Amino acid sequence: MDSVNVSLVTEFILVGLTDRPELQMPLFFVFLTMYVVTALGNLCLIILTVVNSNLHTPMYFFLFNLSFVDLFYCSVFTLQMLMNFILRKKVISYMECMTQVFFFSFFVVSECYVLTSMAYDCYMAICNPLLYNVVMSPKLCLNLMLGCYFIAFSNAVAHTVCMLRLTFCDGNTINHYFCDIPPLLQLSCTSTYVNKLVIFVLGGISIIVPTSTIFVSYGFILSSIFHISSSEGRSKAFSTCSSHVFAVFLFFGSGAFVYFKPSSAGSMNEAKISSVTYTNVVPMLNPLVYSLRNKDIKFALRKTLSSWKF
Repeated sequence: MDSVNVSLVTEFILVGLTDRPELQMPLFFVFLTMYVVTALGNLCLIILTVVNSNLHTPMYFFLFNLSFVDLFYCSVFTLQMLMNFILRKKVISYMECMTQVFFFSFFVVSECYVLTSMAYDCYMAICNPLLYNVVMSPKLCLNLMLGCYFIAFSNAVAHTVCMLRLTFCDGNTINHYFCDIPPLLQLSCTSTYVNKLVIFVLGGISIIVPTSTIFVSYGFILSSIFHISSSEGRSKAFSTCSSHVFAVFLFFGSGAFVYFKPSSAGSMNEAKISSVTYTNVVPMLNPLVYSLRNKDIKFALRKTLSSWKF
């Protein structure tokens, strides 16, 4: 049996966000509301960018991809989370758990690099407006997105393959509301050194490279904003950029806290709460942050709604 790396566990039990019975139903309605807002917000942006020709620009192409990623990203674990709030037996099969690991890894890394592409697009639009149409060609935008998804797919395959090589002997209770990698590693009865190394290397790259690019881009953008002669225009541009940076900081900051803090029983509970930020809060905020003050989106929404009137 030592020579065959096969898991002895056929299913896992998810502890969930909390094991307190009196909080299950209130949390169910809170997260159901968040999921509906997230799904409707992102679906609305997807539809608007598809049906309105004036939104067929690089900026909205990236926003379309961000909404697409967020829509499926939050669905990977939120539906399971909602079921576990109302079910007594919070069980997920071994293969379903590994599938969740794959898709979670794919969409969370996709989000990292789509946000990076959006920051670069914003930098080009504000800091190099004369070169924008030449540089941000449809071919470059498509290649950037294909690159994002290829990197995300490679990361997802690496994490999933590393997880499949582990053996789970007795413990099958995951101290989380979905099959996240750190709590799964705590259950393994074989060495997790390779898995932790992969998390450190790939996770480090997926945080350091995007955040460096994003904050350098927004640094140049803020520098350009300060040179705007109109105080009203400067205030509006600064307000928009600060909301973007805040959303990015929430996503990367909470993710780094979960994956790079030493694991223990106490820290795992903290990480579980912190992960709500990048799994539920950020996908819900993104449609609001990137469209609330956007005149093009508002105009497209009014135009679309008026065309649907009978």
